[in-house]
Amino acid sequence: MTQTDKTIAVVKGLIMDGVAKANSGHPGGAMSSSDYATILFSEFLNFNPDDPQWFNRDRFILSAGHESMLLYSLLHLNGFISIDDIKNFRQFGSLTPGHPEVHLTPGVEATTGPLGQGFAMSVGFASAEAYLRDKLGADVMDHYTYALASDGDLQEPIALGAASLAGLWNLGKLIVYYDSNQIQLAGPTCKADCTDHRKVFEGLCWQVIEVDGHNHDEIRKAITDAQLETGKPTLIIGHTVMAKGCASMEGSHKTHGEPLKADEIAATKKKLGLPAEDFYVPEDVVAAYRSRFDGMRKNAADWQAMVDEKLKDAAFAEMWGHVTLPRSERKIDWPEFTPGETMATRQAWGKCLNAVMDSLPTLVGGSADLDPSNQTATFRSTYGDFAVDGFGARNLAFGVREFPMAAIMNGMQLHGGLLPFGATFLTFADYCRNAIRMSALQELPVLYVFTHDSFWVGEDGPTHQPIEHVSSLRLIPDLIDLRPADANETKVCLDIALTQEKMPSTIFLTRQGLPVLDPAEYPSLFTGPRKGGYVIKDCDGTPDLILVGSGSEVSLCLETAKLFKRKVRVVSMPSAKLFDDQPESYKNEVLPPEVTARAAAEAGRTTLWHKYVGINGVILGVDHFGASAPGKVLSDKYGFTPENFARMIREKY
Repeated sequence: MTQTDKTIAVVKGLIMDGVAKANSGHPGGAMSSSDYATILFSEFLNFNPDDPQWFNRDRFILSAGHESMLLYSLLHLNGFISIDDIKNFRQFGSLTPGHPEVHLTPGVEATTGPLGQGFAMSVGFASAEAYLRDKLGADVMDHYTYALASDGDLQEPIALGAASLAGLWNLGKLIVYYDSNQIQLAGPTCKADCTDHRKVFEGLCWQVIEVDGHNHDEIRKAITDAQLETGKPTLIIGHTVMAKGCASMEGSHKTHGEPLKADEIAATKKKLGLPAEDFYVPEDVVAAYRSRFDGMRKNAADWQAMVDEKLKDAAFAEMWGHVTLPRSERKIDWPEFTPGETMATRQAWGKCLNAVMDSLPTLVGGSADLDPSNQTATFRSTYGDFAVDGFGARNLAFGVREFPMAAIMNGMQLHGGLLPFGATFLTFADYCRNAIRMSALQELPVLYVFTHDSFWVGEDGPTHQPIEHVSSLRLIPDLIDLRPADANETKVCLDIALTQEKMPSTIFLTRQGLPVLDPAEYPSLFTGPRKGGYVIKDCDGTPDLILVGSGSEVSLCLETAKLFKRKVRVVSMPSAKLFDDQPESYKNEVLPPEVTARAAAEAGRTTLWHKYVGINGVILGVDHFGASAPGKVLSDKYGFTPENFARMIREKY
């Protein structure tokens, strides 16, 4: 038995023991991937053993997140987690949850589990590396992005959408290993898939290398050849056996999602040359695995010294400052808008983007093939398309790929150093939704720009008119919803989004024009949105009636208030999330509990507004699908006029 064989056997022992102790997990795929992953980590992966967050480390993304015990075993050999962490696999509060979670376990680069998204995030990692390599130099950014994918990952269409972009973008430092063990949870993959992945990925402009995933020399050569290919991403197809090494269950689909029984583990350990001891990690395996560590420490120290020297150059120091400056410390100079003008908030976003893009060189992003509609056309024409026009180009031409777009942005944010944004129509947020959820779960402050935010889209009809989307997205924890009332609120909302450290933001923007509100008349315009909801127009004393509006309906509320002789307060609610996070005292100040006569207006579902106006409050909204007609016709049909809103309120109060 070679030292490599022994190390791999120990890793498989930890996989079996960890899953068995938890009585829950996925041993089979982790064991079939062990040869490749162990060789990658012990012989090729470049990192700093003393700092899992060293900036120029190679990134490894376990797209097959169910194989987490494989990653945890290797992170233990790295010295990043303890053997007690391994023993607490899948237990509450442990560093070894069922699927890897970034920000929790040292060495975990991304939260994975929803299949296909890890693959797509790896494209984002590699894109960020390529952009920063162009801006900072190949000696500063010269790391690889590795991902390990399963059959399930490649069956999810998001993977192929992201792979198409990776091929187009010539991401030569992206290396994906596909553990082709021909088994998935329900049985053999041939029952559900007939894809020739070599043909598919070669058609997507990838280099494809096929190996026996248990032949160590073939694995080493494949990784080396992948590193040498600088113009294309590489897919290494490892033909493996599910649960390789098991005494009697090799190739069984039952090992995909079920712990091995005690007698099978005992027989397998004997077959692998391991003692019966649980969680066995001998000193010679640790020593051999860590034999490269001193060299990697020196490499990291030399890199830091090089960066320190480069910081003496003013141009490099400026760019480095943009890469490393915390988002919350950014001071952004936003444009001014002329009160009284009519401007769609999507146009205000476009003007904001055009005004700040030169001063934010790490702001990168693009549209899902909707550049003119999403107001990103000037950004694109100014800076060019990433990779197609050079790796220093800043527009990401995602094409009609909303889900890959969102997951790629997550990968870019996880890599660090960039401010990513992506844009599409709000109605297509459903295509992005699970990646948006993963943005929030991973505490990633990416910006989602959603234009055409209501039935005011008009003639495009109900397929393009979002009704439930804003309310639906508000249900995602730790996701900031931003629906600005005018151009001035738009720039404040964008400032909120781009200075966030941990929460992603969705900004909902109108197609139709809205009046630009005058800060002289509404002095809280620039400070109020930061608290989510605020009094934009007040009355003397305690109000008799409170009107609450969001986005385009704030102007409607302001006009409706003029139709009453009663004392009326108007509240603008650009962000329910930020308002809900305020102290109870502030919320009661804006919405005094004793004032029960309340009404709300938003061009979307009504249900969530009962939180603010009460179960019997008046809500002007849309609880049905839209129709194809000019937006003004629909607003009249659906009652979005001051006169109708006032009538509804009078009938109630």
